[in-house]
Amino acid sequence: MARAMFDYTKAVLNKVSFDVNLFCIELKKALTRLLPHEIEELKIWVNDLLEEKPQLNQCLIYLKP
Repeated sequence: MARAMFDYTKAVLNKVSFDVNLFCIELKKALTRLLPHEIEELKIWVNDLLEEKPQLNQCLIYLKP
């Protein structure tokens, strides 16, 4: 149960990754709901996803401190 929100967030982000605007919106939502250590894991996951889908690069501004 502890990782349920993190896993759900990854699933949602993966499903909306076809649209940059939706991805950015969902990423912003995720950053308000996840715990700090989960946000760090999400940053790693998003960077891996960007290798497959470089068009999502513009959403990285939300992951900056």
